[in-house]
Amino acid sequence: MREGILPRVSRGEPRAMNECIQTYGGLVWTITRRYVGNESDAEDLVQEIFTELWKVADRYDEERGTESAYIGTMARRRSIDWLRKAKRHPEAQPLLELEDRLPHVDSKPTKSYDSAMVFEVLKKFPEDTRELFELHFESGLTHPEISEKTGVPLGTVKTKLRRGLVKLRQEVKRLEPGREAGRHD
Repeated sequence: MREGILPRVSRGEPRAMNECIQTYGGLVWTITRRYVGNESDAEDLVQEIFTELWKVADRYDEERGTESAYIGTMARRRSIDWLRKAKRHPEAQPLLELEDRLPHVDSKPTKSYDSAMVFEVLKKFPEDTRELFELHFESGLTHPEISEKTGVPLGTVKTKLRRGLVKLRQEVKRLEPGREAGRHD
């Protein structure tokens, strides 16, 4: 009898996780889409499910059920958890619905910053945050790709990048030479 994928994932075999995603990706996607209405959120959730599966593959017991049942149950459970969490947070209105109520803003950027100043500020950031910036802005990786490449949870990647951008903007504004109050050029 051929050995299943999950025991090989738990041993860290090189291609086992890719095979797991190829084999069970459709199942996990179908389950998450049933619970999660937004495709982007479903993609994030699928990523989280496979990350968790990679961490807990050693808990699978073939005598208790098939791999597909184990993975399907995990996907269903994580999807329900996601729904519960989403219900605790008020829904955000899409910007398109707010468009008529927002003041008109010129589509051109209002300010460009000296790249040397930006790089100087970035040198002061923790190394892990700088790495996330490089992967996102220089290598063009998406948040899920960064999470997969670094092993950092997706939510942490998003939070560190968002907080880093806020801090970067504040520091660059603070360091701007000749900055005048109320000036918007």
